[in-house]
Amino acid sequence: MADKDYRDVLLEQLVDQNKAILEYVGEMPKISAQLAHVEQAVDKLQADVKVVRATVTDVSGKVADLDTRVSALEAA
Repeated sequence: MADKDYRDVLLEQLVDQNKAILEYVGEMPKISAQLAHVEQAVDKLQADVKVVRATVTDVSGKVADLDTRVSALEAA
């Protein structure tokens, strides 16, 4: 392969790589917006989990109290 052919092939590869990089960099704002949306969704889920955890804890306490009261009634 002549030096010119080798350079042409190498230059073509570099141009293709640069095109791929530019395409990816062009997608960065879109990816950033998606990540912001995911972050908001995760924050909302964290808040929801706190509410669910508090509710389950409250219900567990009420069930334990009810179990104690039923046991006392059964023993009487």
